[in-house]
Amino acid sequence: MAVSLGYQNVYRYPEGYPEWLERGYPVVTANILVPAAAPANSVPVPSGYYLILILAAVCVGGMALNLTPCIYPLIPITLSYFGGRSESLQHGKALHGIFYILGLALTNSTLGVIAALTGGLVGSVLQSSVVLVGISAILLLFALSLFGIWEIRLPARFNALASRTYGGYGGSLFMGLTLGIIAAPCIGPFVVGLLSWIAAIGKIWFGFTVFFVLSVGMGLPLFVLAMFSSNIDRLPRSGEWLIWVKKLMGWILLAMAVYFIRPLLPELYGVILFSLAAAAAGIHLGWLEESSTQAPAFKGFRKIVGIGCLAGALFVSGSYYTRGPGVNWISSSDRVDRILEQARKEEKPVIIDFSAAWCAPCRELDETTFRHPRVLEMSKQIVMIKIDLTSGADPAHKELLKRFQVKGVPTVLFLDGEGRERGDLRLVDYLNPDEFLTSMKQIL
Repeated sequence: MAVSLGYQNVYRYPEGYPEWLERGYPVVTANILVPAAAPANSVPVPSGYYLILILAAVCVGGMALNLTPCIYPLIPITLSYFGGRSESLQHGKALHGIFYILGLALTNSTLGVIAALTGGLVGSVLQSSVVLVGISAILLLFALSLFGIWEIRLPARFNALASRTYGGYGGSLFMGLTLGIIAAPCIGPFVVGLLSWIAAIGKIWFGFTVFFVLSVGMGLPLFVLAMFSSNIDRLPRSGEWLIWVKKLMGWILLAMAVYFIRPLLPELYGVILFSLAAAAAGIHLGWLEESSTQAPAFKGFRKIVGIGCLAGALFVSGSYYTRGPGVNWISSSDRVDRILEQARKEEKPVIIDFSAAWCAPCRELDETTFRHPRVLEMSKQIVMIKIDLTSGADPAHKELLKRFQVKGVPTVLFLDGEGRERGDLRLVDYLNPDEFLTSMKQIL
């Protein structure tokens, strides 16, 4: 191969499909850019200032992940756990916070490396109904605790052990290790590109470092909460209004329990359950909860929160009942080979959507982009295939994931009329209708 200063997409051919190779076109393109003269498996490891810039960007991206829903349950849990620490010295609190985010980072970076090595989906642990029910039950128990229905009280002997320096630090580390499992699914869409890049580099230490820095960035805001958690009781006019805040956190945990259990329910039941939870939270926090200060400003704020929750309930239910028709997907995974072959013969482009019910960006794509009138109209000229990975038990699905090098959901592939994937168009996160239309036009 002649040496070139340009870049090209690396084509990956699946094993067991020699007939595709004989026809002279690639089956799958991995969205990785390498020098044209370099082999596909020789992507260099970043070094020097370039490596520092990459890790800094990854850290900032980790901080941005705090805006995702999986992080919300960690906020009240962090406040509750660190607010009760007995250390009077600031450095003691800081060390506990450091051990806490180290636990989070170790869990997420380990899961990320496993996903990179095995080619499994990020967040695929949520394919199990047992895991979903277990997470929802844990969040529900925490919510009931914040509502004051029950309270954990350890025996005096265990409290004495926990107050020791090493035991206390070990407890903070274990807390982070455990809660990292709850946060792990939210890193999925963000790290799909990172996974492909790390897999091309092929260095385990580099993959662990990238995921570790990503997780540290995600844990930094929680570290700040841990530092100032004991100061919450010293805020101005502290007293009964803190009970209202505690119950607000309880409703957030309850909403997250519903969020994790929704994939196991029919879509309509999930919408009804979520709307009822939001409405109940609004009525309780806005008008029924009496353990708050009588200051006019706070009473007004409380009603604003209540009205906001009621408006959210109306919006969720209204959006479901007023939405228009969606894309007419072909959903049978065992016929994908025949469908792709027929589309190639007819020179028709193909879009393949890998999604799952537990994937928030996937649901956003379904509810907005794939129901947009212009997307719906243009989809009639394209073969539209949807692969539902919610259960993760179909062997045909696993074969498709391996063939197309899919590392996470959502992943949307765009194949032209000759059956070749446009790697530059591969989608691994939510895309609004206008941008999605631009990608559709490029394969038509």
